[in-house]
Amino acid sequence: MRDRTHGRPTDGEFVEFATVEAGRLRRAAYLMCGDWHMAQDLTQTALARVYVAWPRVRSSASAYAFAQRTLVNAFLAHRRRRSASEIPVSEPVATTAGAAEGVAPELRLVLLAALATLPRRARAVVVLRYWEDLSVEQVAAAVGCSPGTVRSQSARALGKLRHLLGDVESDLVGTP
Repeated sequence: MRDRTHGRPTDGEFVEFATVEAGRLRRAAYLMCGDWHMAQDLTQTALARVYVAWPRVRSSASAYAFAQRTLVNAFLAHRRRRSASEIPVSEPVATTAGAAEGVAPELRLVLLAALATLPRRARAVVVLRYWEDLSVEQVAAAVGCSPGTVRSQSARALGKLRHLLGDVESDLVGTP
């Protein structure tokens, strides 16, 4: 559908895209930042930026890739903003949204805590590479670095996670 006066796409196309992809973007954001509220903010920021660029990206098959890169950029830029130093004052809301099927909550908490120890860019690389199952080249494009950097950051991050998780790793992957 197009607006007859300007030839621009209607909001309906974007709303459909956002409805379908918002949950996936939010889960990826949560894995990067470790906070559901921050993940929602990052997702909204990314979708707002995608909306502005929608006339340009809607026709391409890579609209989700554009949204994903926008999300990663918002995540990496968040700490540079002054508002990133805000301190929550209330109790966090317990949620099971997006919980991994078949993984004990205790193991999930341990894994998320270990993931939170990684530097921001390494965390983004791990989430995109292993949670979103993107190729090295796709992660490099999303994060804005070379494929070699993705491979080296993945290797270092996985090594650190293996070290931190120790014996828990076998429980997470389901091996004895």
